Amino acid sequence: MSDDQVLKLFAEGSYELVPHDNMRKTIARRLVEAKSTIPHFYLTLDCELDALLALRTQLNAAAPMRKTDTGEVPAYKLSVNDLVIKAMAMALMAVPDANASWTENAMVKHKHADVGVAVSIPGGLITPIIRHADEKTLSVISNEMKDLASRARSRKLKPEEYQGGTTAVSNLGMFGIKDFAAVINPPHATILAVGAGEERAVVKKGEIKIAT
Repeated sequence: MSDDQVLKLFAEGSYELVPHDNMRKTIARRLVEAKSTIPHFYLTLDCELDALLALRTQLNAAAPMRKTDTGEVPAYKLSVNDLVIKAMAMALMAVPDANASWTENAMVKHKHADVGVAVSIPGGLITPIIRHADEKTLSVISNEMKDLASRARSRKLKPEEYQGGTTAVSNLGMFGIKDFAAVINPPHATILAVGAGEERAVVKKGEIKIAT
């Protein structure tokens, strides 16, 4: 439908027109491209998080202190997302066929896992990339992600910090979303959509236990 055809469906004065900025146009174009050219095949799996959450608590408690202008602070503070980024990178190294990009003449098999992370910013979305996430420690990933996310929200990322990558992670768990279908970001072949963790009753060795 044309713009005029759409506007004729609504009474004059009942709406406000907000012009699209370049970011919104780019997001729309790339999402249409992704859904039109990439066959999306969705798989859903529940994961027990108790061991991951315990490890996160243990590692954060062991973080050394470093001096800053405002006093001593932990050298790192891991989030669940930081561990997810590392896990995704390790998974791609274990399954190299999934760490690939499609071109007309050849399959591009990547030697490292460059993991993009979807970050919501005013008026849009951007995906800064943790390069060589397979080789980086959790503390490095955590601090690098905090820096990238901060500069993404202030729109100070360099193009090489958000272009490319070999996969992406989109986490909506902090909003209570349990499950969603993320859109693959070209030239990636995969994307990991992460929902909220919740306590559930599960059966373990014939007994009902509580697990996250």
